[in-house]
Amino acid sequence: MRAVFGVVILGLVLAAYAMLSRPPAAGADDGYFILAVSWTPSWCAREGDARNDDRCARGSGAGWLVHGLWPQNPDGTWPEFCDTPHAAPSHAQTAEMVDIMGSSGLAWHQWRKHGTCSGLNADGYFDATRRAFATFRLPVQATQADRRIEPAGLTGMVQQDNPNIGDDMIFATCHSGKLQELRICLNRDLAPRPCDARTLQRACNAATLTLPALR
Repeated sequence: MRAVFGVVILGLVLAAYAMLSRPPAAGADDGYFILAVSWTPSWCAREGDARNDDRCARGSGAGWLVHGLWPQNPDGTWPEFCDTPHAAPSHAQTAEMVDIMGSSGLAWHQWRKHGTCSGLNADGYFDATRRAFATFRLPVQATQADRRIEPAGLTGMVQQDNPNIGDDMIFATCHSGKLQELRICLNRDLAPRPCDARTLQRACNAATLTLPALR
């Protein structure tokens, strides 16, 4: 009887440990999202050219594409690869995201890493991603020459077309002097909201950055 009781207690302890160590889904009232959109010509210069990716070919015209919609905790941390009761997306579902994400593989990876922590099923997560991306007007660099710009100048351009985005709700990231992404903080209803202080520390701190021209 003692052995059985011990096994039961051990099982409860292990179950409690699993629940505590599991990454939390961002379904809490104080959780929010980051919409990360990548400037494709910068991604091409960094890695896409080496892959001979079609998005990097001359004349492709690929500009802003969604990197992901990322659940965030209010302290600047974020959950990843969460347990979820929802089924993984089908190939058809991820293929439907190619027009705004650039590849089916990226859509699949974003679901695994971030969508599983959103509290949504795959359809809901991809729908939220598409709606968030469609909400904002983003500047287009259509000239054939690269452009130098201050990070605040770039985010200011976005704010001019989207006056509901405050200074603490958007930031740019950069790598090797080139713009990489714009990131916009959103509440659970996909409306802009302030980013937490720790998240804002990931903003590009360069005086100016290069905005590569469209291919």
